[in-house]
Amino acid sequence: MSVKIKRALLSVSDKTGIVKFAKVLKSFDIEIISTGGTYTQLSEAGIKALKIEELTGFPEMLEGRLKTLHPSVHGAILADRSKQSHLDQINRANMKLIDMVVVNLYPFKETVSKPEVTLEQAIENIDIGGPTMIRSASKNHKSVAAVVDPEDYPLISKELEESSGSVSEETLFALSVKAFQHTCEYDSVIFNYMMGRLQEKEQSGNLKKQPVAQVFVRPYLKIDCTKPESEYMDEVQADIGANSFLDPGSNFNKNINLVFEKRQDLRYGENPHQRAAYYKFTDAPESSFAESAKLQGKELSYNNILDGNAAFGIVKEFETPCVAIIKHNNPCGVAAATTVTEAYRNAHFCDPVSAFGGVIACNYKWTSDAARFMSDKFVEVLIAPDFESEALEILSQRENLRVLKINFSLGTYLENLRSGANSGRSFDIKSVDGGIVVQDTDESAHKSVKYQIVTEAKPERSELDDLLFAWQVVKNVKSNAIVLVHKKTTSGIGAGQMSRVDSTKIAIEKAGSKAVGSVLASDAFFPFGDAVQAAIDAGIRAIIQPGGSVKDAEIISICNKNKIPMLFTGVRHFKH
Repeated sequence: MSVKIKRALLSVSDKTGIVKFAKVLKSFDIEIISTGGTYTQLSEAGIKALKIEELTGFPEMLEGRLKTLHPSVHGAILADRSKQSHLDQINRANMKLIDMVVVNLYPFKETVSKPEVTLEQAIENIDIGGPTMIRSASKNHKSVAAVVDPEDYPLISKELEESSGSVSEETLFALSVKAFQHTCEYDSVIFNYMMGRLQEKEQSGNLKKQPVAQVFVRPYLKIDCTKPESEYMDEVQADIGANSFLDPGSNFNKNINLVFEKRQDLRYGENPHQRAAYYKFTDAPESSFAESAKLQGKELSYNNILDGNAAFGIVKEFETPCVAIIKHNNPCGVAAATTVTEAYRNAHFCDPVSAFGGVIACNYKWTSDAARFMSDKFVEVLIAPDFESEALEILSQRENLRVLKINFSLGTYLENLRSGANSGRSFDIKSVDGGIVVQDTDESAHKSVKYQIVTEAKPERSELDDLLFAWQVVKNVKSNAIVLVHKKTTSGIGAGQMSRVDSTKIAIEKAGSKAVGSVLASDAFFPFGDAVQAAIDAGIRAIIQPGGSVKDAEIISICNKNKIPMLFTGVRHFKH
């Protein structure tokens, strides 16, 4: 069964492709009704349309807040064509049925993403008539096509052409699913913004804490009318995700309802027999890894994505140029320096064998010199906030190299990190059998690290700088984690061992002669003195760790005996 389209209402905020689509509709003698800016654009293109006020007999009012909320609009959309009583009422009211609604909504998300937006400006971008028309058309999807996504115009145009101006029942249902998603996602963005403003008022003391209900949201699907109806619902259920973890009191919500949209299907997961796909939060900030743009190279793999995220997560917290090289979600080399090339060179030579086939991230613009240094090295992925034009030319000679650009402002990120503006915005999610666990991400700027010198020996300025650098890196290494650093460059890394002494021995072995004169960071306390003694025997000159072991006094005594400075931070950095 299909529906012949005779009359369509066009009212869109995003006018991409609307003129071309309207011309297709006109080619089938479909009457067009339109509003405001959409009507103006169609008229300028020579497309005849009926103004909405000519249909309703009522002019726009309240500065545009009211224009489509009228029986001549909603009666014409909602009438059930299978019920003669509905059709009789429409005829008695001298209404004409509307068979297609092409509507998308005011740019609320884009408005509130502007730094200086006011609450009043945000409220004026809350669409009322648009969602109502979409919901009306979606409810009556057996008779009305609800079109909300410009990317669907070509598909619908093709179907109109193949069926002499009709739309199939399968397509009508798929469009309604997407339309309900569109309004649901729109309301979730409004909810999240208003929730944020509510939290601000509560925190400032201007408003008493209020109970807040949960909101359910759905991701945004691309329709595929070749699939049976049951598969659409499978996709909707499979793609459910959540975007608000904390209630106004900064406690984790009783229920969380995530919103993701698919970026791409992946060839496979960690291994070829595992299926995989890449999703991002629908409200992911432009500066996030998930919003990175691929400038060149093969498609990202599942492991590329995990390693890339880990690599950029390290470098983004440093003020000076920093480069991290990741293998299997662990750094094999991290360095900070005065130039990008120097940082990359130092990071590479920390462990050049492990760097083979690694993923590299930098927090500064990637230079042509750094690109030339990379030219004879096998690298899977390179990530940076920007690239010199000559660097891109050099990199383009390696067509398989994946190059990602992240719209990231280092200064803004660090300022927000130190001020606490990032608090409550970033979360780490891991799956377990039948559920997930959620926690705050382990973010911190090294200048905000608080520490206590617990030994008789005090670190020199250069040693302290290296200790803080090592402390920043160690939280990105799988536990048990030991990091050796010399001149803001990792010299040896021990990761993921079941005992701390084994991690220490691996870090020392990796460093070789470079262990002499290095400092050591441990992500958690030393349960015994064996690892500390092994480090001292290898030539380590200072240690930073959380403290808190029942053996702390014994370990401090070992350091005092060897005149080795030790710092306690009181903060553990486990990474499982």
